[in-house]
Amino acid sequence: MFRFLCVAFFVILFLVLSIPLLIAEWILGKFDMDKKNKSSLAIVNWAFRVCLWIAGTRITYLGEERIPSDTAVLYVGNHRSYFDILMTYVRVPRPTGYIAKKEMLRYPLLVNWMKNLHCLFLDRDDLKAGMKTILAAVEKMKSGISICIFPEGTRNKTPDTFLPFHAGSLKIADRAKCPIIPMAIVNAGDIFEDHLPRIKKTKVIIEYGEPLWPDRMDREEKKNLNDTVVNEIKRMYFKNKELL
Repeated sequence: MFRFLCVAFFVILFLVLSIPLLIAEWILGKFDMDKKNKSSLAIVNWAFRVCLWIAGTRITYLGEERIPSDTAVLYVGNHRSYFDILMTYVRVPRPTGYIAKKEMLRYPLLVNWMKNLHCLFLDRDDLKAGMKTILAAVEKMKSGISICIFPEGTRNKTPDTFLPFHAGSLKIADRAKCPIIPMAIVNAGDIFEDHLPRIKKTKVIIEYGEPLWPDRMDREEKKNLNDTVVNEIKRMYFKNKELL
């Protein structure tokens, strides 16, 4: 419980004290968007690293050399914990937006930082609005900004299982002509969600798979793309679970 209180206190303190930074970032963006992207990435990376340190989370990253450095990518991963975002974001090599549920828009200051980081907000109950979000993600990737999505659509509450992936999200990479990076996150639920409200020291393994280029696939490969991505994530997941 002590770790939970410390993390919560730090997050609230950061959001309140970062108001001047938000103003400075807004002004910087009027003159140099590239510098704003880099500074926002650095600021939030620092805050996330502090949260992970307070939580006592030890993370082993595998396969980072497989991520192309010369293009935006679509990260696609399984989702068990709020900490998934923190653990993956601190390793992104370029500005990266996450696709989040629209309910996140209700949280002031937090949503401002999310928008600075090119996050997009998905209305899962409105097909037309959802398509607009997908198209916005395509445009961001074409401009060099990576996107991360958890296609299960919500946090999976059952360890070592996978909810059905929403295949439509993978079309972002195809339309942007960028690669998909399968991402397997092992043991994230043990940080917090599996024993609410306690946060405990936990070891997590995150592996990045080989890039998949949908725009270079034939019709049959594209048809089976969702299964290919899910099977690769499952393969990495259960392989690395044995290492814990």
